[in-house]
Amino acid sequence: MKTSENNISRKDFIRNSALAAAGLTLIPHIMTASPFFDKKLSSAKGKLILKNVRLETGFEYQDGEVISTKTDLFCVEAENGRIIKIGPNIPDSKATDARGLLMLPAFKDMHIHLDKTFYGDKWQAVRKRTGGVKGMIALEQKMLPEMLKNSTFKAEKMIELLQSKGTSFARSHVNIEPTSKLQSLKNLQKALENKKNSFGAELVAFPQHGVFYTDSVPYLKEAAKMDIDFIGGVDPFNVDGNIEKVMDFTVQLALDHHKGIDIHLHETGDSGLKTVEYLIRKVNENPSLKGKTYLSHCFILAKLEEVKQEEIAEKLAEAQIGIVSTIPFGRMVMPIPVLYKHNVTVLTGNDSIVDHWNTFGTGSVLQKANLMAQLYGYSTEFLLSRSLKLATGNVLPLDDQGKQQWPKVGDKADFVLLKAGCSAEAVSRISDVESLVHQGNVVF
Repeated sequence: MKTSENNISRKDFIRNSALAAAGLTLIPHIMTASPFFDKKLSSAKGKLILKNVRLETGFEYQDGEVISTKTDLFCVEAENGRIIKIGPNIPDSKATDARGLLMLPAFKDMHIHLDKTFYGDKWQAVRKRTGGVKGMIALEQKMLPEMLKNSTFKAEKMIELLQSKGTSFARSHVNIEPTSKLQSLKNLQKALENKKNSFGAELVAFPQHGVFYTDSVPYLKEAAKMDIDFIGGVDPFNVDGNIEKVMDFTVQLALDHHKGIDIHLHETGDSGLKTVEYLIRKVNENPSLKGKTYLSHCFILAKLEEVKQEEIAEKLAEAQIGIVSTIPFGRMVMPIPVLYKHNVTVLTGNDSIVDHWNTFGTGSVLQKANLMAQLYGYSTEFLLSRSLKLATGNVLPLDDQGKQQWPKVGDKADFVLLKAGCSAEAVSRISDVESLVHQGNVVF
């Protein structure tokens, strides 16, 4: 989405990022019965008993440096969607055999568009387009009526792709504008209802065509009354021409309906910085929005001088505003280490998988964690293990001191089983996901 002469376009960002995904396939594993699936263990009560489950237990040190991750085999029991027991391994028990696979928290894709995709339908490459953001809005207005005809089916197929990559939860932005009106939302809600026993989601009402540029206001107000979680937005200056007017409307709508906020911000010029600073101010004025407000992409952070990056990161942390980054690289490397330094919440997602924006998505947030580790030189055992949190929504098996903190009895039974010896290897090798468990049920 081209924003201005001095700003990076979404097209350019996607083109740069595509290199990271080269050679990775979009085709999910065939959705057959899992090798761990046992009808006797997946009863109506949702009970699952696993043996030979590999869990991380601590770090091994040499001269003060973490040189490896300790693991051991355990029995893990889940019932009614929760982990109810973690005990010593009993190899000769009748439990389902996890075969020494590594158990990690299920992955979370925190920025994706499940409502408008070509996935599951016939192949279409990205079309040549002109006219910047206004031209893209015009293109979408032509394409959306046809895309909506089978958007529920395609959303379900994309959810299955995410599951095959170990993801059991997503934050999906969904178009709310005069072309789709509320139909895109309704179609996606139907898909999520069909997948409710195997996949979780939260929704962002997303005015892709501007809040005021195409008069999305009445539809956003209606969507805010429905089962959504966040009020979204996109480039308030370059699309609508007025930062304050758009942000004031967005903040008030969120406050009125007790929703969070998640704004797409691609602008990298002065307007991008002004938008960040204005949002920080509005959240500080309305503390109920702290911890519930996010900036997606937020490319302006990559363009700031180091001193300004530190200043903004500190202010974001104080306002408890998170950043959801798709981990761009090239000239757009984000200051993620600086954000971590100031304890800013950082999340990631695939954004587009295959649609009219991009055809290079893999569906894997573990691959995003791998890319981040490469970009910032997180190549040691310790730093690779910390990088996993990008894929899991900030849940790690071991804390920074190597103390086991996940899983615990009472935790949600949402986890993956992978062919890896530890978290560090899983991130570094983008290890294969063998099985996904959601709410105690094997779903892949």
